[in-house]
Amino acid sequence: MVVIVLVALVAGYLLGAIPVGFLVVRLSRGLDVRRVGSGRTGGTNVLRAAGWGAAVATGLGDALKGAAAVYLARVLGAPLWAQALAGVTAVLGHNYSIFLSLRGGAGTATSVGGAIVLWPLGGLLAIPVLLAVALLTRYASVASIAVAIFLTAAFAVGSAVGKVPWAYLLHPALNLVLVLWALRPNIRRLMRGEERRIPVRINNETINN
Repeated sequence: MVVIVLVALVAGYLLGAIPVGFLVVRLSRGLDVRRVGSGRTGGTNVLRAAGWGAAVATGLGDALKGAAAVYLARVLGAPLWAQALAGVTAVLGHNYSIFLSLRGGAGTATSVGGAIVLWPLGGLLAIPVLLAVALLTRYASVASIAVAIFLTAAFAVGSAVGKVPWAYLLHPALNLVLVLWALRPNIRRLMRGEERRIPVRINNETINN
């Protein structure tokens, strides 16, 4: 069982470390997304670098990484807590990719992807929360934090009413910590009123207002 757990966690990290956003921008625009905007490889910065199509593709790809990590752990027969942690190591891989000198994104889409496999209802409900907060505030960082808090609360309620194993709460709770840690610069900019907004449209240059 120890070997299975180790394989699941390492595989989760390696799946999460696949630099989807970096690859999408490099292939579509020939750019290094790490040299654009925040320097992250997540969907919002890909939007700034390569437009909405690339951003959507990145978001889906990042979510798939989290989903695949949890699903693989389940197929391997890992215990419930290890399945949850496989989703966490996928977020670690996304945020600190071994393929990008430990750089990456904030892990929101990857966390949601893992949550969907662990508990489809809770994970899927996070998507409208993400979209609503993003549209209302136009701050990707605020939307990411809101989703991380929502998933933690939803899984806690789901566990309390017997809809989801308590072990699965490790996934959103630890990912909430990872998201807050990754977004420290954004939180400071929010407090100063200097945070970048999600671009309204992309032409030859990004329109942020």
